Amino acid sequence: MSDAEQPTAAEVRAAAEAVKTALDRHLAAVEGRSGEDDPAVYEAFNQLAAAAETYDELLYDRYDEVTPFEIPGAEDALPPYGGPEEPSAVSVLIRRDYTVAEPQRLLAQAERIEAADYRAGVDPAPTASGTVPGALGILFGEFEPDEIASRHKEFGLEEGDSTLWVTATEESADPGEWLEAPFDQVDSGHVVCRFDVSTVFDDDLDEDDIEDDLDPDLDGDGDLERLDAER
Repeated sequence: MSDAEQPTAAEVRAAAEAVKTALDRHLAAVEGRSGEDDPAVYEAFNQLAAAAETYDELLYDRYDEVTPFEIPGAEDALPPYGGPEEPSAVSVLIRRDYTVAEPQRLLAQAERIEAADYRAGVDPAPTASGTVPGALGILFGEFEPDEIASRHKEFGLEEGDSTLWVTATEESADPGEWLEAPFDQVDSGHVVCRFDVSTVFDDDLDEDDIEDDLDPDLDGDGDLERLDAER
């Protein structure tokens, strides 16, 4: 970058002040959060990520220096909202990943469901529960996705990453319009907000930190304490 294209010292300092402001807003949002998935916290997080990225770029362009911190997700932030100003409809897209950690537990649960339906005269003699795909079909046909998420260990599943997107539209889709390919034409510019859950947001604690967090002598009353890592 030529000298003429370099940011001024004032621009770099203004970017630094923007980071400070974003930090204060993020802390205020966290302190006043209304729940685990408070959209205000998520918005403040993204604003902080954007401000930090801008400051880092200007600092490098002007002084050939970088910041010592990195906020996960800054590079993958959603584009600016470009949907309707007054949407009349919304779509909620959810993805949850699971690992089949205990196949035998999954099969046993599916067999119980299938046997109960057979005894009630709902289904024919049990056949599908003998395979993992069949057991998964029975499980997800019997329970709502939120119930499976809350009881996943009971079903032999282990949680992976999950994401929820709320998109705004000007009008509702016609019945059956998108059923053949429900996730193929998602406009990221119409995403109002999104909520992600992933282990990549967890703080990396070394063994000494973990031992300190679980040391009964630290809190004086012998109770064990666990520190939850938050995004």
